[in-house]
Amino acid sequence: MAVRHHLIKAAPETVWDLLADGNRYAEWVVGTGASHPKSGRWPEENSSIAYEVWVGPLRFGNETIVRRCQEGSVLELEILAGHLGTARFAIELRPWGEHCLVIADEHPLQGAGAVLHNVGVEALIQLRHRSMLARLARCCGDDGGRGHRRTTGRQARDVRRAHDA
Repeated sequence: MAVRHHLIKAAPETVWDLLADGNRYAEWVVGTGASHPKSGRWPEENSSIAYEVWVGPLRFGNETIVRRCQEGSVLELEILAGHLGTARFAIELRPWGEHCLVIADEHPLQGAGAVLHNVGVEALIQLRHRSMLARLARCCGDDGGRGHRRTTGRQARDVRRAHDA
């Protein structure tokens, strides 16, 4: 089970606001493209978002469903990944002084991902989580102590839209 912690130098409310915006999922989740709410009101239980996964020139449509939500602190998701199966992804937010301790926990539930799960896959998930939590922090305004703000995912998306227009 891949569990990773990350201290984000932003209030838990700021981090939750980002998680609760289904349109911004692709900004912080590594490997996803454009996302949008599919059913229900994200992040209420059983609501879902649709998004694309890009593998080189190929694009695959996937869906993520909220299985448990404690507003402001816990979001548990089931990721439907086609032939790869499904995975459980949980993210917990804990106040840590004036900051937010984020705990990410992911493991395969069923399908090929569950059958093929091993130490090597676990290591890859850990690397993905490291990158994902760093992206989440940047989207929340935490530049990792570098003294400058990076372009947020939303700003980058706005630039892409302007370029494509």
